[in-house]
This record gives sequence, C-alpha cells and structure tokens, in this order.
Amino acid sequence: MHFDLADLRLLTAIAAAGSLSKAAASIPVAVSAASTRLRLFEERYGIAVFTRKADGMQLTPSGRLVLEAARSVLGEAQTLENTLKELAGQRRITLRLAATTVTTSTLLPAVLGTFLADYPEVDLQLTEYRSTDVMRAVLTGECDIGVYDGSVISDGVLSLPFRNERLVMLVPNEHPLAAREHTQLRDALGYPFIGMPPERAMQRFVEERARKLGMPLQIRVRAPSFEAIAQLVARRAGIAMLPQTTALRMEQELPVRMILLEERWATLELRLCIKGWESLSSHGRQLVSFLSGKGD
Repeated sequence: MHFDLADLRLLTAIAAAGSLSKAAASIPVAVSAASTRLRLFEERYGIAVFTRKADGMQLTPSGRLVLEAARSVLGEAQTLENTLKELAGQRRITLRLAATTVTTSTLLPAVLGTFLADYPEVDLQLTEYRSTDVMRAVLTGECDIGVYDGSVISDGVLSLPFRNERLVMLVPNEHPLAAREHTQLRDALGYPFIGMPPERAMQRFVEERARKLGMPLQIRVRAPSFEAIAQLVARRAGIAMLPQTTALRMEQELPVRMILLEERWATLELRLCIKGWESLSSHGRQLVSFLSGKGD
C-alpha cells in the first residue's frame, strides 16, 4: 500500500473545511485535482472516507479513524522536518534551563558544554533559582527543564535523578577548625563568614540554616563566585560554605582546608524536573536523557 503526505493533508483539509472546494483552495490545488486524488485514495484502499452531500463532505465512521491516523502521521512528519532543519542549522532551538546555585556554578557547565558541542543548533538559557522557584518556572512553562534539591516536595512535575553534591566548610590552613575532619554548622557560627550576594539561592539556604540554629551568620564580605570566596578564605578573611566539588579543587590550589559537615541537610540530592515528556521538543528530551545519564 502506498500513500503520500499530500493525500493526508488533503483529507485533513477536507475534514476541517467540510467542503472539497474550500479544502482545495486552502492547500492550494485545483478542485479537479483534489477530487481525483481523493477518489484514487478511496479506491486504492477500498473504503469511503467521506460521504458526499449537497451541503458538503462528511466523514464516514471509517473516515474518522483514517483522519485520526493521518493527523498522527502528519504530526510525526512535521517533527522530523523540524529536526532535520535544526540539524542542518536552518532552525535554531532555544532550551531554557532553571537550576540552583550549586548546579549552575559547579556541576552543569562541564556536562552542558559537551551537549552543546554535540548539538550546535541549540542555544541555552541558564537561569539560577531557588528549588521551589525552579519547579514553579517549569510548571508555568517559563523554563523547559529544572534542576532542584530533591528534599523539596515535587508536586506536579515529573522528577528524574541527576546526581548528589555535598556542602562543606572551607577554612584557612591555620584556622582553629582546620584540625577537624568533620564539623557541624553550629560549631562554625562563631567565626566570620565569606558569603555570596544575599539574592543567590545557596546563600539564602545557608543563612536560613543558621537562623534555625538561633545564630545568624556573621557575614564579613560577600563575593560573586565560589572561586572568589575561596581566594578570600585563603587570605584568612573568613570561612565559607562551598560545594564539595569546588572545595576539593580549591584545596589543591590554595592554602585552605575542606571540612565535611555532619548534618544530613548538607548532602544535596539534586534532581531534574520537567512538566512532562510531551511538553519537550526532541532536543529537550535529548538534554534530559543526557543529564539523567550523567547522574547515574
């Protein structure tokens, strides 16, 4: 059996217009050519797709099933056409990703760089949010994909694994806490801290934890990045809380010491969230699969 997409487009146009002449004009094609194509289609498969009436064309019961399948095939064909144009560089794709401070600053750049190298037709918008705002942005369609702290309740989104990260203390080599392998935030609150700007999601999280202990952080200076914070710690300006990924690297480069935090909240289970697979483009699904695979 053989049909082409022009057959299916004609069927959907007739069903939408209720008239062969109106459908032919919308394609556009001559009415005689449209009539011949429809007749040949019906004869080829031995079914009547439409009933001809004085006031127009009406789908038969079999025609309704044919129309449903035709729309599905045309949708898949459009998806394939879009993908081919994207891969050929004829159509740019923008993916919007919302994530927490830890992931935007430490975990995502390396893996996203690999993905973008594989898909040069993709542009990426990466925005930093708190975990609750990540899920809100995904649910409202403001962002396509989110990365959030798995301890937050994920109502309304599809949640997938990404990876784990730990928050640790970073102190100068000569600091009183430097002799410890482990500590608790409570034991560090008597010392001046180097923090991030107050609007950063991770900074708000850390300061909230300190407030719950009844001892607000003594912020001596705020720096814009984890690397800048580590440099200040190395110069004994204060201590800081950083992701372990960054702290391990800084410990190799600077006169600083990493100390593990004993609290359970210091281990972050980072997860991906999407509104649903059907809401994503083919490139969006590829990115989610890529990121979840990196989290194994």
